Amino acid sequence: MAEIFSLPPAGPSGVPSEAPSGDGADASHMARIAASLAARTRFDPASKLRLMAGGQQVGWLPRSHAAILRGMGCVLGPEEGAADGTAAVELLPGRCGFDVLSAALAALAHQLADAGHVRGWRHELFAVTSALDAPALAAVERAAARFLGLLTFASHMNGIVETGEAGPVLWISRRSPAKSVDPGMWDNLVAGGMPHGSDPLATLVRECEEESGIPPALAGRVQPHGMIEVLRDLPEGVQWEQVYVYDLMLPPGFVPSNQDGEVSEHKRVGLAALLDIMSSGAMTVDATLVTLDALRRRGWPGTEDRRA
Repeated sequence: MAEIFSLPPAGPSGVPSEAPSGDGADASHMARIAASLAARTRFDPASKLRLMAGGQQVGWLPRSHAAILRGMGCVLGPEEGAADGTAAVELLPGRCGFDVLSAALAALAHQLADAGHVRGWRHELFAVTSALDAPALAAVERAAARFLGLLTFASHMNGIVETGEAGPVLWISRRSPAKSVDPGMWDNLVAGGMPHGSDPLATLVRECEEESGIPPALAGRVQPHGMIEVLRDLPEGVQWEQVYVYDLMLPPGFVPSNQDGEVSEHKRVGLAALLDIMSSGAMTVDATLVTLDALRRRGWPGTEDRRA
């Protein structure tokens, strides 16, 4: 298991509370990146319910979505107050066992899709669980995860090329404009959600081949660098995601090639261009955090490692 950490000083969204020191353009870039992240990572627990299953918290359900679910029958139990002032609610009370709860969630996901509350149906299952190493209580269609505010998992990889005196460069990917989430935005070279039954490394190796044509033998050389947790409000619900971070040192002549249609282009960028992209808000929140982590760990200008 990789070391788990947040980028300090950080809140529950994993966003640094202040920009690292630097000089000239670097300090300016980092301040704008921090401001962009702060604007995109707001989270209001007062407007959420702790979503429970099997006595464990598996999500942060927006109260507005709870009202929709209550109109669909016996989907939620009664609210119960918590000591911290939040409230909790049981998902599909009375349904016990993985198969029973999964079947009920499948029916619920289809109801939500038919009513227009979820979009981008993926035909892919995510685990309903309280932690990566906890048994899955059920599995649910990926498209419904953010509506319910479920805890999800993803793997992201920085693709790095060392170029000697010219300095390091990174390969990044632009998401397809057809993607239901963050269409057309810049992303890490490889990034993908973890389906039920997989694990962070297996997810990454699969995504390496699909998104960038990186063969398993090369993908197997990745270096794990912990986890960043993201918790933020979104128009479609809540993103509560644990992002597992990897670096891969790529051969100078390597050129990525998308295989699954989910990436519209790849770009090889130096530090200055990368900071421009991140400070303009053109890169996804997840990818920005993962990229910043790599820059800090490697001590690149203006982005020194500030972990405790």
